Amino acid sequence: MGTQFIVSLSLIILTFALYIGIAIYNRSKETSEFYVAGRGVPPIYNGMAIGADWMSAASFIGMAGTVMVLGYDGLAYIMGWTGGYLLLTFLLAPQLRKYGRYTVPEFIGDRFNSKTALVIAAICTIIISFTYSIGQLAGSGVVIGRLFEVDARVGTMIGVAIIAVYATFGGMKGITWTQVAQYVILIIAYLIPVIFMSLQITGNPMPWLSYGNVVAELGELDRELGVSQYFAPFDDATKWQFLALMFSLMAGTAGLPHVIVRFYTVATMKAARWSGAWALLFIGLLYLSAPAYAAFSRFILMTQIAGSEIANLPAWTEKWINTGLLQMADTNGDGILQWAEIAISNDIVVMATPEIANLGVFVIGLVAAGAMAAALSTAGGLLIAISSSFSHDIYYRIINPQATEKKRMFVARLSILIATVVAGLVALDPPGVITQIVAWAFAIASGTFFPALLLGVWWKRANAQGVIAGMVVGLVVTLSYIFLAKYGGFSIAGIIDTGAGVFGATAAILTNVIVSLSTPAPTQKIQDEVMDLRYPEQMTYKDGEVWKDETAG
Repeated sequence: MGTQFIVSLSLIILTFALYIGIAIYNRSKETSEFYVAGRGVPPIYNGMAIGADWMSAASFIGMAGTVMVLGYDGLAYIMGWTGGYLLLTFLLAPQLRKYGRYTVPEFIGDRFNSKTALVIAAICTIIISFTYSIGQLAGSGVVIGRLFEVDARVGTMIGVAIIAVYATFGGMKGITWTQVAQYVILIIAYLIPVIFMSLQITGNPMPWLSYGNVVAELGELDRELGVSQYFAPFDDATKWQFLALMFSLMAGTAGLPHVIVRFYTVATMKAARWSGAWALLFIGLLYLSAPAYAAFSRFILMTQIAGSEIANLPAWTEKWINTGLLQMADTNGDGILQWAEIAISNDIVVMATPEIANLGVFVIGLVAAGAMAAALSTAGGLLIAISSSFSHDIYYRIINPQATEKKRMFVARLSILIATVVAGLVALDPPGVITQIVAWAFAIASGTFFPALLLGVWWKRANAQGVIAGMVVGLVVTLSYIFLAKYGGFSIAGIIDTGAGVFGATAAILTNVIVSLSTPAPTQKIQDEVMDLRYPEQMTYKDGEVWKDETAG
């Protein structure tokens, strides 16, 4: 048993003990604590929790690898995911918080006064969160698979067992404070390697300022090897795919149920806005570092691994080959490993970087602990979203409104356990790389919830018939395009499966508007409530004019 294994395992066990300890200490005793943490989380800590919830295995493990492989085209992920927070913070989060519900489906059901809309929204939440959680469990498989030097599928099974136990403990209250700790660990684990790589390669400890020079050198190396240039735009995809993917990720962010529910955990609209601002700062630390990670890793691989003798490759390569995520083959039989003979999965770049750059066993262990923090934090939020949609929106609001608090908590925890196991079974043989799977979840959110919430908050004429038709059409169009593009080779203007949300959102908005205008308007009471959402203070309406209610607390 090597030193690296012991250090990595020790760090992961210590952080797991910390998370579980926090979850037990903050164990939810009431349904309001289980679903929205009692609405008492300060904005700065909520911003950290949002950051941890947001920076999933896709961000931590997959995004830098995607940028490394795709180059310029991979920047759509960074711009889309970051830009989406501006949409969410300014367009939706404060208004949804003011409405004061537990879940996104509950908002849709009450805003449109429709149990059918509630059920459809709950089903959409489960589909989106389930798809997203597959990516997280696959990510935990990458980390654990490398740690134990076993196949990534075995690692996934171990990850499922850990997350199933962990996620049922504290509900939203426990998960919130656990996520604060997870953010601190994952951001430290992400920044230390890229800072050391920057120092190692450029002599400058500020990777955000130094990696531009490395990108220029990569261009020269690309030309020498005759491969596509790292920074050439639209080489792997059309500009329409770039724009469609960016839109899907932005709109999907603004409609992602497990992220929106985080804004329900603060006390006021102002706190919701500040939560979004803090979250953007915390998220930006990682997202601004991902392109530097990608450039440095590619540079080291091209200059130190490519061109080496097959018989004298570094020891770390064999360990990653054992996971099935790295392939190196001397196809031309010259005994020298060419760049074209390296097949590296997007999902191992960050995890392998400390070994590639020879940064030492502690940094390798720290990155493993950070990656697990990223996978666990997002998985926890997703599982709460699935649990809330089933136990609160479907079971309590529709099936059994007389259920006791104890019974509701039991159904909530049972649904988390079942969702984890089923998602884990699918993650054993994931249908794509982590960032691709996660992009599908965002596409579905952009085709279903983004139109429903945008029109629900900002267009008082939107009615139940319109939102029901819009969500159904958006879901069908998005899923159909994903399946046809991935498995049938179908595309419009070069837009592939990850950009499907642009079609789903367009179809949903048009459907919602057309059906709403073709059917009776909502009641005046509902229209007044929608108008009221747009103001920070409590408002009342007299003869069509807005009056401030001075008695509002």
